Amino acid sequence: MSRLAQIATVFFRSWSARRHGRDSLPITINRRRIYILPTRFGLTLAVTLFGMLLAALNYNSNLGLALVFLLASAALVAMHHCHRNLLGLSVDVNPEADTFAGAEARFDFTLSNESAVDRCDIEIRCAAGTQLASNVAPGTQQWVTLAMPVTRRGVIRLKQFELRSRYPFGWFRAWTYVQAELTAFVAPEPRGLRMPPCIVAGDGVALPESRGDEDFAGLRAYEPGIPLKHMAWKVLARGGEAVVRSYSSQSAQPEWLEWSSLDGMEKEARLSQMCRWVINTEAAHRRYGLRLPGIKIAPARGPAHCCACLRVLAQFESGTDR
Repeated sequence: MSRLAQIATVFFRSWSARRHGRDSLPITINRRRIYILPTRFGLTLAVTLFGMLLAALNYNSNLGLALVFLLASAALVAMHHCHRNLLGLSVDVNPEADTFAGAEARFDFTLSNESAVDRCDIEIRCAAGTQLASNVAPGTQQWVTLAMPVTRRGVIRLKQFELRSRYPFGWFRAWTYVQAELTAFVAPEPRGLRMPPCIVAGDGVALPESRGDEDFAGLRAYEPGIPLKHMAWKVLARGGEAVVRSYSSQSAQPEWLEWSSLDGMEKEARLSQMCRWVINTEAAHRRYGLRLPGIKIAPARGPAHCCACLRVLAQFESGTDR
């Protein structure tokens, strides 16, 4: 995209936001929200028709004039169909998405067509280079998922998204801006080999290693005084840290995933390691809490708690935005 086109796009988006204000979803596209301009193919067609018109007038060719008027009429009909392709279309989307750095943020769109005409080649654009095309049959809904690649941890806020169409011939482009904010919470990439800290009580005092023999609950870092019979010798033989096996009697106690237990690591490495701890502890169905500088999440478990912890890790000292 040229510099001039970028400036024009920014101007149109700002002007549209001031004109329509914030939108509440779902929204139905009305006539005042649709903008339409010729594409490069449409401009080429216009120049060609103008040249044909001059030639037909110069040589007094009625057949040439008839051809020019026929093509011009087809262009006007195509412009009408391009505009109607968006008119009356309803759109809805989940405003928030959770993902990890290096993966994709996925937004699920619902396009509803309550009219009796097909809606063809509807494009959804959330950011530069991110778009998806879909067709919506009369009286139906179409569910489409737009995947936006993300490379860095943080929170990405998209102030608006765009619906556009170049149906039927690509001579015109009709589009509309929907002023609804989409937010992607990008947690750090889960990686790291360190084991979680030992289980502690709410006041930070370490609990005794009470162990049962019924259900295996995971591995823990070795602490002086733990019987060697609980040592995971295979992990140690593979070059890993000294860890011990824990069982179901210990899993009843809440765990605290501590920022301070990772002293000596860089910030992003710490966050990635804590993200790995959150995922592993949640998968083991244990109650856990999170402590970062100035932030504390009480112990719990379940999808909502896991999502809250990952969002805290995504937002921690991050100014990522769009």
